[in-house]
Amino acid sequence: MTTRMFGAPVQRREDARLLTGGGRYLDDLGHDALAAAFVRSPHAHARVLDVDVTDALDVEGLVAVYTWEDLPERVRDPLPLLIPHPSLVAPRTGYALARGEVNHVGEPVVMVVATDRYVAEDVAERIAVTYEVLPPVVGVAAAREAVHLVHEEAAGNVGAHLVQGYGDAGAAIDAAPHVLELDLDVERSACVPLEGKGVYAVWDTDEQSLRLWSSTQTTTGVRAAVAAKLGLPLAKVECTAPDVGGGFGVKIMHPWPEEVLVPWAARLLERPVKWTEDRREHFVSSAHERQQLQHVRVGFDDEGRVLGLDVRLWHDHGAYIPYGVIVPINSSTQLLGPYKPGAYRVEFWSLYTNTVIVTPYRGAGRPQGVFAMERTMDAIADHLGLDRADVRAANFIQPEEMPYDFGLTFQDGRPLVYDSGDFPASLRKLKDLVGWDGFEEQRARARAEGRRVGIALACYVEGTGPGPYEGGHVHVETSGRVNVSTGLTSQGQGHQTILAQIVADELGVPFEDVHVTTGDTRRFGYSVGTFASRGAVMSGSAVALAARRVRAKALRIAGDALEADPGDLEVVDGVVRVKGNPGASMPLGTVAVLSNPLRYAFDDTARAATQFAAGGRGPDEPPVAPGEEPGLEGRDYHSPLRSTFANGMHAAVVETDPETAEIRVLRYCVVHDCGTMVNPMIVEGQILGGVAQGVGGALYERMHYDESGQLLNASFMDFLMPYATEVPPVETDHLETPSPLNPLGIKGAGEAGVIPAAALFASAIEDAEGFRISRMPISPSELFHLRERFAAGEVPALRRGGPAGAAPATPATPATPAPSDEGA
Repeated sequence: MTTRMFGAPVQRREDARLLTGGGRYLDDLGHDALAAAFVRSPHAHARVLDVDVTDALDVEGLVAVYTWEDLPERVRDPLPLLIPHPSLVAPRTGYALARGEVNHVGEPVVMVVATDRYVAEDVAERIAVTYEVLPPVVGVAAAREAVHLVHEEAAGNVGAHLVQGYGDAGAAIDAAPHVLELDLDVERSACVPLEGKGVYAVWDTDEQSLRLWSSTQTTTGVRAAVAAKLGLPLAKVECTAPDVGGGFGVKIMHPWPEEVLVPWAARLLERPVKWTEDRREHFVSSAHERQQLQHVRVGFDDEGRVLGLDVRLWHDHGAYIPYGVIVPINSSTQLLGPYKPGAYRVEFWSLYTNTVIVTPYRGAGRPQGVFAMERTMDAIADHLGLDRADVRAANFIQPEEMPYDFGLTFQDGRPLVYDSGDFPASLRKLKDLVGWDGFEEQRARARAEGRRVGIALACYVEGTGPGPYEGGHVHVETSGRVNVSTGLTSQGQGHQTILAQIVADELGVPFEDVHVTTGDTRRFGYSVGTFASRGAVMSGSAVALAARRVRAKALRIAGDALEADPGDLEVVDGVVRVKGNPGASMPLGTVAVLSNPLRYAFDDTARAATQFAAGGRGPDEPPVAPGEEPGLEGRDYHSPLRSTFANGMHAAVVETDPETAEIRVLRYCVVHDCGTMVNPMIVEGQILGGVAQGVGGALYERMHYDESGQLLNASFMDFLMPYATEVPPVETDHLETPSPLNPLGIKGAGEAGVIPAAALFASAIEDAEGFRISRMPISPSELFHLRERFAAGEVPALRRGGPAGAAPATPATPATPAPSDEGA
């Protein structure tokens, strides 16, 4: 009997191949192709005065050199604005090659094509570009001051501005018994997948068609964008994503300049061309995220209930804004988390800087929003002398209030309506898991030993599975093999496993018989892409619906053959049989034979479907029934009303070294609710990976720019990523509140682990040290200097105090505004 696969911790079928060197990544393809390399800007802001290629022309192996002036119409036009939005007041996108001006270090200026990458790099080094350096705008604070402009047409460096809210937040705050204000700061970071970007293109002169491979999160998007840029019919362009070594958001951006230029050059030269990004290129020319300045004003009552909340965000989107305002919209709407402020107003400005562009990075604006809200909850609790968990519980949306409509608009243009969740239950689970109520005894024991420990929790809600749609196709062969295809791409999430689990259950076939193909436009041409924790929600639902179509057809055909009502049939272990009479049965492969009437017999199974074989439809009926198609296959799409909303709560216990300020994570606990789980083992893996990235983002990783716009840590020698030794064991528990928005009840799980980390560690370190933390990430040296400033009275203390001997000196003007209590 077939074992139910949905919900089972099935081992990932991808892993054996990937872990034994069987993966096939972009750079494994096209070894005989010409290679591309790029001359990139060394300046953050400059005019391009001249490009001199004289010294490069004699290099053996050089094939071509291109500047913007060499590009044809469409290819030379600005790159597309992918997601238009009414809040964009001065949208600017870059060019495939710089047109007279560069706006960040790493912007491509010249493209070189040569016989191999070594020659291409040698040629690039010999090309002399003359620049007139302009004043750069580095960092969101400088952008807000607007002493200099990145683009003359963007007044105040503002690319987008948006206000949303409900109720009269200002009046609610003014009337509240207590009022606090906080200024917060989140620095830049980046995805840094192990495999950078890359593209390989082959032009077929006879067919006038283009085949390309890209390390992308959306093959259909790249295909459509390249066809538009090159003026090719969509039917003449196909795109495949081979194995992709991580994406985390940077590869959903498209088309990158290289994704346009490499296919264009391949067509022009009528030879295959390939470009593979190196590590420094990835740091200085791909995409970053996270940096925001935040100002929070909140009014609340004696129980800590938020009566009014007014938040202003200044978001750094870098030199251009091709991906629109998804990130700051996520920050401004997901900031609310599991809470229901009485009134809410949020205003954001998305600002240009002369730094690398910003596109979504795992979490995509949510970590910044959670940082603002959770820092606010901690400040309220400290101000009132209440337990931090109790203040959060006082503000929770209750289960009986679901679905909960905030009256705001989410990043997908749909209403911000939470579909399901039980936040009080999640908090109870988390407190039990981490031992919240008994922690003071642990703190006292540590303090007696001269150790500083702190505890914290942080909550979040994550919009997952946004539309507009994903599709799936299921095909049963006469052998019983089941082929599943979807346009969704994979970057290591385990799609081949979970989609096979879903289809195996829906069809009633063994898991081993199901084979999944993703990210190949030749197999499935309609898709949106892999991002925003939408793979399982969207493609999982789509293949389930497609499998149900196939199953229904199989039962109709088998019913005719077995002379049984389809309602009396079931499919078990790949066999269609009459319920209660297993002897009346036929394999699903035989049903596939009957579904496709044949004239020619290629093998024994095909012979059973020819016109002189027994069975089949009568002489007065057409071989293929009206309304039917040959073959046992089906296609369907899932297009949801709106996003699903997963949620979770994390807790951490940290120890800070009294001498060195080293920060050690002693415990990390997660309670997560992603609806019904397709595969708990894969959900666990997603959480662990996210937590690792969250630890990195909170304690280690940042993009360190100097005042001239040079990225000073653009290598793995200088960009500090956590090793396994820095990532703590993660203790997890789950809650499953099914979503009513899809046929499987699932919500996304891909980004959850990373979202609350900055807020969580800021709170835990604050709890250990006794003074306020308002900027993340934080390093030991920064914590050391904060201690010095705290001792000098420059950093406000927590009202609940801190470790013995850590009391501040006489208070002075704080570096960040001290909490006010205007209503007290």
